[in-house]
Amino acid sequence: MEQLLQQIEDYKKEITAYTATDEKAAEEFRIKWLGTKGLVKTIMSEMKNVPNEKRKEFGQILNEFKQLAETKYEEMKSSTSNFKPQTSNLDLTLPGDSIPVGTRHPISLMTNRIISIFQRLGFAVAEGPEIEDDWHNFTALNLPEHHPARDMQDTFYVQQNPDWLLRTHTSNIQIREMQKGKLPIRIICPGRVYRNETVSARSHCFFHQVEGLYIDENVSFADLKQTLYFFAKEMYGNDVRIRFRPSYFPFTEPSAEMDISCMLCKGAGCNVCKKTGWLEILGSGMVHPNVLSNCGIDPNKYTGFAFGMGIERPALLKYGINDIRLFSENDVRFLKQFTSAV
Repeated sequence: MEQLLQQIEDYKKEITAYTATDEKAAEEFRIKWLGTKGLVKTIMSEMKNVPNEKRKEFGQILNEFKQLAETKYEEMKSSTSNFKPQTSNLDLTLPGDSIPVGTRHPISLMTNRIISIFQRLGFAVAEGPEIEDDWHNFTALNLPEHHPARDMQDTFYVQQNPDWLLRTHTSNIQIREMQKGKLPIRIICPGRVYRNETVSARSHCFFHQVEGLYIDENVSFADLKQTLYFFAKEMYGNDVRIRFRPSYFPFTEPSAEMDISCMLCKGAGCNVCKKTGWLEILGSGMVHPNVLSNCGIDPNKYTGFAFGMGIERPALLKYGINDIRLFSENDVRFLKQFTSAV
């Protein structure tokens, strides 16, 4: 034991005195001391011969020895590296290299703009899981197992557990927020959603939505209309015309779709608006009493409205893009066009 300790002290002196003038010498040091058959590992292997009552003390000595060798090697490697800056040829008066300016993705730009409008009305942002169970995605939203409206969703199910799926809308976030029981609720729910659709210039198997929910006492359809009127004017300008059309959604009653006058043809009729002069931008309605009950909210005391819109469509219109696939191809030539749109 005493002989081994003396040997360690001799090795420590040798390590401390070692100098390296180039990378080759530093590598030779590493092989001799820290390599697979190096002296550090050889000394460490002597641990098995140390009496049990001395192992803790000896272990600390070994650790200090190993750390000394590792620190010495790092210092030599740093001092002999070929990648040290050559300051002798560096002209500090020269202008710096220009750095390319980055930008947010056009979908992120549009999402942030939508969020900012609703935040001015007091809406908070809520998020939830993209992989969801059937109850939060369908059943709680008044879509029981054999409801025909489920066929409209073209859902991606998880093979290992058919009760789990990729969410088809961000309404699952609304359900989770309502289940918390903290009223009133005034939220918007942005996020990516998935549907088993054919990928083309006008549709994709994943896209983005922003949904909104407001629940409180005495909330009416008039509140819904005024909220969405404000949004449309802020998003598309004061000259835009707006209309509501009766519609059907299982989770709202009554339900309505909201159209705006086509910004491309100014209402005259074009291929984008299919010659109607109008573009549908979102669906909305009063939250169905069954949905409130499913989430533990008394429908006799509370009412609320909900709405949902895709993000790709307004982004296509705003930036004059004719192919939705461009949003997900990560082509730098396409994305760099939005540098000035931040």
